Amino acid sequence: MRARLVVFPIKGRKWCFSRSVDPFAAQAPSGVTPTTVRGLWKKISSESKPINANAELLVDFISDKMNKAWMGLEIAPEGSMKNKIHGLGLKLLARVKPSEIFLKSISKEVTSVQVSYPPSLDPRLVRRRLRHIAMSGTILHKKYLIGSVTLLPLTTAFTVLPLPNIPFFWVLFRTYSHWRALQGSEKLLKLLSNHSNPQTDDADESNDNKPEQEAQSPTCVLLPSEELYKLLGEASEEGLDEETIIEICKLFHLSKNDVLKYRNLV
Repeated sequence: MRARLVVFPIKGRKWCFSRSVDPFAAQAPSGVTPTTVRGLWKKISSESKPINANAELLVDFISDKMNKAWMGLEIAPEGSMKNKIHGLGLKLLARVKPSEIFLKSISKEVTSVQVSYPPSLDPRLVRRRLRHIAMSGTILHKKYLIGSVTLLPLTTAFTVLPLPNIPFFWVLFRTYSHWRALQGSEKLLKLLSNHSNPQTDDADESNDNKPEQEAQSPTCVLLPSEELYKLLGEASEEGLDEETIIEICKLFHLSKNDVLKYRNLV
């Protein structure tokens, strides 16, 4: 599956990195993740898969349960305890960095990426910035993943209280989020290693490797977008205005809230 990535400057030296949302992806049923603990155990025990594949299945199972629980909170009556928990969750989610959301969007199903960027940017710089965000993601999210896993047993102590164990579920979500961001970082680094612009390679790449790279189908295609360049032409020193961001999001099927997070970064 090919993912479309959109890269553009949004405010000064701040760049936005986002993935286009596939409108058909959410409608397609997965049919792979079990819905019950018994089904999960049967799938793990009946199939001789490696440990990492079983770990992926377990993470998908927990993610599916968390998504269903979150959907239940969304439809809770106004003023109820569940509604208040949902409001608190929205405030916590607003603090998640946009780079983490971007890296999480590079799922294991992605086999190649198409990068759209304004022609005013050097394609070598675009690729270098993508590599930087991927490499820093592997370091940061591995560290945060270990920290979140360490906190999980401590938050179970709050189960003795007659209230929902919000700290446990938040740490559990952050553990899952850092796991996905780490997987996305490693996947993106791998995809960027084979791109379709040999003339834009870094100067330290040897010419001996070019025949081998050209024999392979590129996993990263850099394509300048004139439409994106025209929309960015009216940007001011204070960054893109919300109207321009909305137009870019409509054109490339981006999440407006995620893009605005890049502009509002301190």
